[in-house]
Amino acid sequence: MNAVSLSGTSILVINSGSSSVKFALFAAEQKLPRLFSGAMERIGLAHGHFHTEDPTGKRVIDDQVSLPSHRDALELLLKTLKDQLPTPRLFAVGHRVAHGGADHDCPLRVTRELEDRLRRLIPLAPLHQPNNLAGISAIRELDQHLFQVACFDTAFHHNLPRLARLTGLPRALQDGGIRRYGFHGLSYEYVVETLREQNVQVEKERIVIAHLGSGASMCALRNGVSVETTMGFSTLAGLMMGTRSGDLDPGAVLYLMTEMGMDAGAVQNLLYKQSGLLGVSGISSDMRDLLNCRDEPAQEAVALFCYRARHHLAALTASLDGIDRLVFTGGIGAYSSEIRERICHGFAYLGLRLDSTASQSNAGTISAHGAPVTVQALVSDEEYMIARHVVELSSSPAKRREASSS
Repeated sequence: MNAVSLSGTSILVINSGSSSVKFALFAAEQKLPRLFSGAMERIGLAHGHFHTEDPTGKRVIDDQVSLPSHRDALELLLKTLKDQLPTPRLFAVGHRVAHGGADHDCPLRVTRELEDRLRRLIPLAPLHQPNNLAGISAIRELDQHLFQVACFDTAFHHNLPRLARLTGLPRALQDGGIRRYGFHGLSYEYVVETLREQNVQVEKERIVIAHLGSGASMCALRNGVSVETTMGFSTLAGLMMGTRSGDLDPGAVLYLMTEMGMDAGAVQNLLYKQSGLLGVSGISSDMRDLLNCRDEPAQEAVALFCYRARHHLAALTASLDGIDRLVFTGGIGAYSSEIRERICHGFAYLGLRLDSTASQSNAGTISAHGAPVTVQALVSDEEYMIARHVVELSSSPAKRREASSS
């Protein structure tokens, strides 16, 4: 099989959620320039919304539309790319997929067999995996000739040390798949690659990356690979998040079910959608709203978020026997100087000292001059990472053969 020429083509990246499809379009050129970004929102609800921005942030499309299903949303998107936007011919689609399971350590070409394997993982990521698969199915139905690639958020953590993968459950259950997996891998991968481009000696540093957004986790890296992370079996574990609880005593779940009469569905909805910043504040899941609110519940939610983040940051340094670099990313981590400063406060004993002026300007390096630990604020680009994987997989004959046989 010869290498496929991608010249004059484009790559669509899709992140399919429960009621939205976020997307980005890249030209299949060396530096993968971004052509458009946008989202289809309120899928399945009245008054759907379709918006698209060019690389400067200028709105190109901003329409109220009917979006009864993911298939309808993606059909409209493909038609718009073909008929209304001046883009090269669409060649491939890359999908963000929450869970790749224990077997998948790299992006793979989508086949019916792969879809079946990913569908069996739905119980491990019940709120993410079905929507990711809905996007894949819709694209296949709309254009079966498009080259589709699944990129897994778990793949970056595939080689976690054995002790970091284990739980305290009986061995038979762990052998059956109940183990720690880790997520946000595409974000962590992008940060690592960016650090390498900045000539950081990633393999020689002890690094913690804090991906703080509506979903939040942290990862400890040694020799450039994940050795510990705060998320585990599910996307619920670790830090408190926008609407997710983070770490919770399992006894609390048992109490909710046995003493308060909640069934599994109600508990799932509580932990995934009604907890975290939203649940503690009673106001909003958006950190920006809470930082601008003086009400005590809002302030307590922010304080708890930072407290839990500090707890996990300290724990991750134990996995590394110290720390040389801390990188903040995600919507909160990259842009909120107040949250960064509150998390780092009191960690002088670890060598963490911030330059407040640099941090408030969201400059790349925000640690104080001469501080033992370098602290950075870095905007992650998971969509770019997916597009790069699509190019690598589609243009390499060996990788195409390997992907097709997986």
